[in-house]
Amino acid sequence: MRTTPLLDVRDLVVRYGAVTAVDHVSFSLDAGETLAIEGPSGCGKSSTALAVLRLRRPDSGEVHFEGRELTGLTEPELRPLRPRMQPVFQDPYGSLNPRHRIRDAVAEPLRLQGLRPTAGQVAELLDRVGLAPSYGDRRPHELSGGQCQRAGIARALASHPRLLVLDEPVSALDPSVRAGILNLLADLRDELGLAYLFICHDRAVVRHFADRVIEMRDGRITSR
Repeated sequence: MRTTPLLDVRDLVVRYGAVTAVDHVSFSLDAGETLAIEGPSGCGKSSTALAVLRLRRPDSGEVHFEGRELTGLTEPELRPLRPRMQPVFQDPYGSLNPRHRIRDAVAEPLRLQGLRPTAGQVAELLDRVGLAPSYGDRRPHELSGGQCQRAGIARALASHPRLLVLDEPVSALDPSVRAGILNLLADLRDELGLAYLFICHDRAVVRHFADRVIEMRDGRITSR
């Protein structure tokens, strides 16, 4: 018997004025699975990711996460669910506050949950993504792009999520760095049982990294 998907998206529609960015998109994602959405720039991939995370309220459709429908929830109702689904964005520098040290950025999700993260917890998270604890004393501009993306992944892991929404996580990185980040994500998926919604325009990357791939063009799914 098929279990309930971790994420179930049904007839999702996202509009920006008269432009329909996401046009009745449906897909599901099981626990521990990697589903890639591949397509050219402007096809609606990132708008889909934002709607799944409820960082942008969709115009219609449903998003079910862990069996609960999200689109109709208020922000206070969403707050307990947000730690379970975390984003990793394309720009590793833009996703971190330039004024904050890396240790504070990594600890922020725990503080938002009313917890008091210890130095040991932060050091463990940095180590898990391949950064020495000393990197916690630095600010984003003192790290390379790959190191910043590792810090962003550590921050996403802090709240023990079940789902990571990876929006072009390697496209802003040098080719020599991309393989290291993809290998890290693969290792974390296997070690922690994470599910990934992997947004990417590079067909070769998604075919290698994902369990399943769906293609988007002009806001619609064109193949599965």
